[in-house]
Amino acid sequence: MKIALRLFCGLMLVACAALPVAQAAATAKRPNILFIIVDDQSPLDLRPYNPKTALQTPTIDRLAARGMTFDGAYHMGAFIGGVCTPSRHMAMDGRTLWHQPASLMSRVFADFPVKCPPDLELNTIPAVFKRAGYATMRTCKNGNSYEGANLQFEVRRDATKNGTTDETGSAWHAQQVLDYLGERVTARDSRPFMIHFGFTHPHDPRNAKPELAAKYGAVNHTEANAKPPANAKAPRLPENYLPAHPFPIGHPALRDELAAEGVWENRDEATIRNEIGRYFACSENIDTQIARVLEKLQAIGELENTYVFYTSDHGIAIGRHGLQGKQSLYEHSWRVPFIVQGPGIKPGSRARGNIYLLDVLATLCDLAGIAAPDSNEGLSFKPVLEGKKEAIRDVLYGVYCGGTKPGMRSVKQGDWKLIKYDVLDGQVRETQLFNLKENPHELLDQHSDAVVAKLTGHRAGAMERNLANDPKYATKRKEMEALLLAEQRRLDDPYRFWDQPSDGLTPPKQTVGAPKGMGKAEKAGKAKK
Repeated sequence: MKIALRLFCGLMLVACAALPVAQAAATAKRPNILFIIVDDQSPLDLRPYNPKTALQTPTIDRLAARGMTFDGAYHMGAFIGGVCTPSRHMAMDGRTLWHQPASLMSRVFADFPVKCPPDLELNTIPAVFKRAGYATMRTCKNGNSYEGANLQFEVRRDATKNGTTDETGSAWHAQQVLDYLGERVTARDSRPFMIHFGFTHPHDPRNAKPELAAKYGAVNHTEANAKPPANAKAPRLPENYLPAHPFPIGHPALRDELAAEGVWENRDEATIRNEIGRYFACSENIDTQIARVLEKLQAIGELENTYVFYTSDHGIAIGRHGLQGKQSLYEHSWRVPFIVQGPGIKPGSRARGNIYLLDVLATLCDLAGIAAPDSNEGLSFKPVLEGKKEAIRDVLYGVYCGGTKPGMRSVKQGDWKLIKYDVLDGQVRETQLFNLKENPHELLDQHSDAVVAKLTGHRAGAMERNLANDPKYATKRKEMEALLLAEQRRLDDPYRFWDQPSDGLTPPKQTVGAPKGMGKAEKAGKAKK
């Protein structure tokens, strides 16, 4: 009996001693996260989305070949011209646009009701993962993000790097991650990691490395009163290029449309093709830097257990629809690239997804086996990554009201998409209806102009136009307008359009008055209408 008891006690001691080791082993098996986010990149310029693109991104192509590409990924929108800011808040805190923290809302609205729990920064991605035992690290540009969340990272190495050299450009951000990974190895840090790997590019000024700019037939143009030289090697104009948007978008004096270095107010072929070339050169450099980090992860034996996410904070126009910036709800600016490689994801797979950037928090928690915080409003798309679902929602809603209010709204369901504009104190009230299956580039009547068609080489088909005023689609328009109103109500949108019920709302007072009147470009657009 005594022998048996001693044996039992000995086994218990061994088991207890082994428990911390077992727990450590279990922790070590939790997946790593590498969340890559670039600034101002449309999915329509990447090969996984557009096989005809001239942009070469072999690393991103490999991520898509080894993982899943999302065809329906969006940012929900913005109420300021700096679309990056609310977009990055939503990605970090998992909350919808009108439920953002007072620290953001108070920048714009003096009396916006608080629809957000206090101390939200303590329930953002870095804080949640740090509490769960993850090592957390961040590199990105300065500004245009959620500072409360940024402060929660254990290691933070931010700087604005949009120059033409390795020290002043995208290579700097990659080096911060490489240094951090090296430090982990030296310190024998076995904790799983959550790394936020952000870039300053390809946001303007798109100062490209000279050799990459030359590859794409571009120069780093800095003369506002002169056009860059035409170059046959420059990328072609996109199918939905226009020399001007057919009506004002409602944001007079918008920096992105009037003062972006290299473009300014010019929309001529040489300027736009040169700027696309600079943008492509910056994007290829980012691709090269991502490759360096993935190679390091492979070398230290961490890549196989790492989920690699690739996305952007929003898209960008650069000549599409006669626009230059990201302040619109066309697909090129509302959508974001979204590619995920990692354990259990079928190589070369695709899914619609219908995800927002605000779904990232819930999904990362789900993949890591961490409970999402109560403040989270996003949906986990882990079932999509596992191939169990095609999409996580049926309807998508978008906002832009960084200029005059109410601004623009969009709603998308299936192949159908509606965009409404109510701007410049009622001077511009427009509705657009597109069937994206038949009209993926959201072409307008202006795209059928002979001069434009000659420049783009694209001849519009019968359905490649705005269908909003076609009697054949009146029922579909009403259906989509009802859907939009339902989403506005569900998501606490404080504005209503001219043809919607007011719902008794009093629009929030802005801290700075909405821009009045029209700038030069706005007047030109209205004159062309």
